[in-house]
Amino acid sequence: MKIIVDADACPKMVLQICLEKGQKYNLPVWTVASFNHNIESEHHVIVDNASQEADMKILNLAQKNDIVVTQDWGLAAMVLGKQAKCLSPDGREFQPDNIDFLLEERELKAKYRRSGGRTKGPKKRTGDNDRRFEAGLERIIKGFDRC
Repeated sequence: MKIIVDADACPKMVLQICLEKGQKYNLPVWTVASFNHNIESEHHVIVDNASQEADMKILNLAQKNDIVVTQDWGLAAMVLGKQAKCLSPDGREFQPDNIDFLLEERELKAKYRRSGGRTKGPKKRTGDNDRRFEAGLERIIKGFDRC
């Protein structure tokens, strides 16, 4: 098992939590980001900044029982198809039974924006987001210990 972080848009605190939990549970932490980011990690993969380049690399790295951290719902859906776990930086675990709804919601919002509508952006990140993420990551890691 390894933790793979979509580090292109990952909050610094989330990356720090992943590195701490990786060390605590002796799990390698892989980070994937375009060359535009300066990330220090033992297993860091630099990709071109072309669209979806980081996502494709993450998908190629992911295996059954890995944990992928991303806020990209499309990538989450593909990761779930590989029987890996997937967690958003705000602590939401993507599940096979909710990913279809999320993808449909994403498409409806994109269609609305294309027609000139405006949607709200993400709320400002708080310490509660970090605590939820840390608890979610712990829950997933400990869940694998029971398997």
